[in-house]
Order: sequence, then C-alpha cells, then structure tokens
Amino acid sequence: MDVSLELIHTVKRRSDRKASPAVRALIDEIRDRHGEAVQGVLFYGSCLRSGDDLDGLVDLYLLVDNYRSAYKSRMQSILNAMLPPNVYYLERKLDEQVVRTKYAVLSLADLKKGTSRRWFHSYLWGRFCQPTALVYARDEAVRDLVSTCFGQAVLTFVRRVLPQIDDEFSARQLWSRGLTLSYGAELRSEKPQKRARLFDAAPEYYQTVTRLAADALSDRMQAVVGPEGLYFRQQPSVGERLVNRISWRIRAWQGKLLSILRLLKATLTFEGGVDYILWKIERHSGVTVEVEPRLKRRPLLAMWVLAWRLYRKGGFR
Repeated sequence: MDVSLELIHTVKRRSDRKASPAVRALIDEIRDRHGEAVQGVLFYGSCLRSGDDLDGLVDLYLLVDNYRSAYKSRMQSILNAMLPPNVYYLERKLDEQVVRTKYAVLSLADLKKGTSRRWFHSYLWGRFCQPTALVYARDEAVRDLVSTCFGQAVLTFVRRVLPQIDDEFSARQLWSRGLTLSYGAELRSEKPQKRARLFDAAPEYYQTVTRLAADALSDRMQAVVGPEGLYFRQQPSVGERLVNRISWRIRAWQGKLLSILRLLKATLTFEGGVDYILWKIERHSGVTVEVEPRLKRRPLLAMWVLAWRLYRKGGFR
C-alpha cells in the first residue's frame, strides 16, 4: 500500500511536538535505561489529548533498533520479540510533583509491520492512525520512517473499516465506527460512546486524513462535495461486508486473548506486577481473581496460575 507524500507530510506536521519538561524528564530516564538502542519516543493517549502530563499516566512508546540491544536481560528481549510490546512503569520527581509513565518498547521493524496491511489485528494500526506525537527522534531518517508508518496506519484503518459503514458516510461516521471496533478488540474500560467521541478531540486531523485516504484508495472510496460539505461514497460487495464482519469478530476474540497474555507478561516487567495485573483485569473485564501472597512473590508461577483461573472465570471471553 503506497502512502502519498501529502499524507506523510500531514501526519508528520501533526506529530512534530516539543516535549514538555515533565515528558522530557521521562525521556531522559528512558534513554538512560535503554542506551544506544533508543531510536524514538512516541507520546499518545489521554494525557496528550488533554495537554496535562502531570495528571495520570503518560502513555509512551519507546522505539528501538532491536530488542536484544535494548536490554541487559536476554529474557526481557525474548519476551518482547515473542509478544510485543513489553510494558514498563517509571516515575520521576519534577520540582514538587511526580510525573509517571507507562511506556511500551517496540522495534522499528515491528512498528512498520504492525501498521501495514500485513498485520491482521488492530493493536498498532488502530492506535497510530490517531494523532500521536513524536517527542524524540534519533535522526531525520527515524522521523521519516515513523511518519510513513503513521500514514500507513491511516490507510490500513480506513480500508479495514469501510465495509462496516453505509455506502455514503462522513469522516465522523467512519472514524467513530472504526475506533469503536478497534478499541472493542482489546480489554478496554472506555464505553463505546467515549471511544466515538475521540473524533471530536481532533476533527480537522481526521477530516484531512480521510480525504487523503480517499485519494490513495480511489478504487474503494470517493470524496464528494455536497451542499452540506464533504462526504464519501463506496460500493462494497455483499461478500466483502460478510468477510469483514467475520474478521472483526475474530479480532475481538484474538485481541482480548492477546491483551490478557500481555497483562500476564507484565507481571515480569512491572514491580508489583501481579497486583497491577489483577487490578487491570478487574477494571477492564469485571473478572475478579484471587492470587495468594506466596504466588505474588513468584511471578512466573503466578502468570500460569492466573491464566488458568481467568479461563475458569470466563476472562478470555
């Protein structure tokens, strides 16, 4: 799927953000942890949308050249390669306040693959089609690669969502439906109405990239100027709609399973990881699981016990 230069430049302008002092402090600490492997840092999520990086957890993605060079521990690199990304917690004191982050480690190769049509699940292309800030890049080559991946994520997202909406639709309808589907393919606590309102956080961005996507996917959709403004048309076949509907059902099942596996894996990367995972699972799925104190001191064993108890209580549904 070719990404037009105009789309790349559009997402590049949007992603070009200067890190605040709080985020800068986190980036410096992360670079100290992972050394020369660090290629870039992405900032996304609710703190980016609100502009308040001292309230809650700052969501960051650390981009590395490869997993082996990013860690001193071979186990950490293997876990990251098997089921990316690894997730870590970090906090730094800044003046009289504390800034906290949950950062995920992802290789540039996995970013490129995960935003393309080759990647079935929406975990990466469903995230990075949304406005995301590149707050650190090692060089211009990394900046260009990330911008291309963001543009690629937009096209993958649009292509995968089109059969889910009416033949005539607005950009708002496309993104509201698509974000609801992609968030629903994970263990997320947000209500569908809140997911749909993500469009309102950056309507100009979504309108612009939808128009550019229509140019790139002219065989699938066309932009039309009507009395009430710009809208879009498509003519998917009955077969395309059926296959797409089945695909999203598979993503929903696959995504919940992968989300639980990533949470279980985080018991090995978070301090107090088992307690964090138990809280996260209950918050997102409503399933409460008990783990004895002696198991919490043995994360590897706790991971498998927790997986079995989750399965017994329906946490994989």
